[in-house]
Amino acid sequence: MNNAILIMAGGSGQRFWPLSTQERPKQLLSLLSERTMIRETVDRVLPLINTDRIFIATNATQSKAIMSELPFIPKKNIIIEPVFKDTAAAIGYASIYINHCYPDAVVIVLASNHLIENEECFRSVLRTAVQEAHNNSSIVTLGIKPNKPETGLGYIEIIPNAERGCVVEARRFCEKPCYEQAKEYMAQGNFLWNSGMFIFKIKTIMEEFKEYLPNHYQILMQIQDYIEADLWGESLADEIPFYFEAFEKTSIDLGIMEHSKVIKVIPSDFGWNDIGSFTSLEEIFEPNENGTVCRAANIKELNSRNNIIIGTNKYIATIGIEDVVIVQTDDTILICKKDQVQDIKKLLL
Repeated sequence: MNNAILIMAGGSGQRFWPLSTQERPKQLLSLLSERTMIRETVDRVLPLINTDRIFIATNATQSKAIMSELPFIPKKNIIIEPVFKDTAAAIGYASIYINHCYPDAVVIVLASNHLIENEECFRSVLRTAVQEAHNNSSIVTLGIKPNKPETGLGYIEIIPNAERGCVVEARRFCEKPCYEQAKEYMAQGNFLWNSGMFIFKIKTIMEEFKEYLPNHYQILMQIQDYIEADLWGESLADEIPFYFEAFEKTSIDLGIMEHSKVIKVIPSDFGWNDIGSFTSLEEIFEPNENGTVCRAANIKELNSRNNIIIGTNKYIATIGIEDVVIVQTDDTILICKKDQVQDIKKLLL
């Protein structure tokens, strides 16, 4: 089938600072294994597709590091956004870029920094999604069964008692809820986490841009002229910043998914985690006898428990410390209460 994979690999490197930076954001870190997260993402889909059909959407700051990390991906498949204008502009731009290479392909949009434990199950769900997108011109998203009342993710409402792995209608997309609302979603049982993964034919997504984001659509049609002139990578990014500046900054969820009438959902359970903050590591790694998760650090704890400690194999000692994140790099030390990790980015403003 005429498929392509688009891996979204931008990011500002704020949530995992000081490990991550703008030049080396989360997807370029080896948080979960010896491989970087973007390499894990690519390896996960290689059984499905050839490397010449894998595209990476990024920016000029990170493109060189990504090319170095993924030397087997064709250089022209590195799509460089000249200006950050959120996911609607990024996905629209990448779609017309891919369309020039593989007209009216079915595109699988993935994040570059997620954990997926059951990779064979994941690939099976993607095959189902591709068939649905191809046969019925649907936009398919993968909804994750929640295991806790998470407030950092959006939700999707579906019909009650939907069978896992089957394609169902999306009733509505819901914004990130407060804790009480998230508990209610959990209790109802027919709300799924929005994974941010989408599968669609390029023709379908362009029709939705035309309907719901007409200004984006007009700009994309103008940019298309440059792509058809066979400009690629940095050359293309140098030519189109004027057009990118004209994009309204909005997400694909707000701009299209919340309004579209062709959205389908596949309820999925393949061990997914978006690794949204340092506290996500507690859901992945076994703690020590004190309840502390330790990564690449030599630690000694006295009357200390339930911490997250990440270091560079230097000695880290704690006394009377609880529920704290400690991150040590060669030139920085971060000490943060676990319930305040979402505020790390405020240090970088």
